[in-house]
Amino acid sequence: MAIQPIRLFGDPVLRTRATEVVDFDRELRTLVQDLTDTMLEAPGAGLAAPQIGVGLRVFTWYVDGEVGHLVNPSLDLSEDLQHGPEGCLSIPDLTYDCTRALSVVARGFSMHGEPVTIEGSQMLARAIQHETDHLDGILFLDRLDGAARKAAMKEIREADWFATERPTVRVSPHATNGFGL
Repeated sequence: MAIQPIRLFGDPVLRTRATEVVDFDRELRTLVQDLTDTMLEAPGAGLAAPQIGVGLRVFTWYVDGEVGHLVNPSLDLSEDLQHGPEGCLSIPDLTYDCTRALSVVARGFSMHGEPVTIEGSQMLARAIQHETDHLDGILFLDRLDGAARKAAMKEIREADWFATERPTVRVSPHATNGFGL
């Protein structure tokens, strides 16, 4: 399988809700392997498909020595909260304290289409919530209070990796039949 480039903050795929997986086929198994390889190489505690440019509801995690994945997740969150440091592979070198549910019950499917239930607390709960947010186009920055978000955005704008130039949008000279600008 292959290590894929990780999309960085500013890429529109990170702000787009991912589509439900309907085909549990070889392509999905390859995607899960690519996500796992990329996450472990980075290294990270989790990686969602949109972070490698794939708009499907799939993510992997690596917490406390355990590697796992979940397809089409739905979450039941505890009322008890945890507040602690969180970062993101799509926002390199940035860590801020973020509030999350203390524990989670995540339901979904394996890459083979088998029903899966994952129960976790602390770091596993944080990772599952973080990656599920990615599938909904939400970044952990969105969960910060106003002052922390402002500080984080300042740090991002000053980061070497952050693109200071906006990409050029080109309009097709051909008729797009309503499918473009």
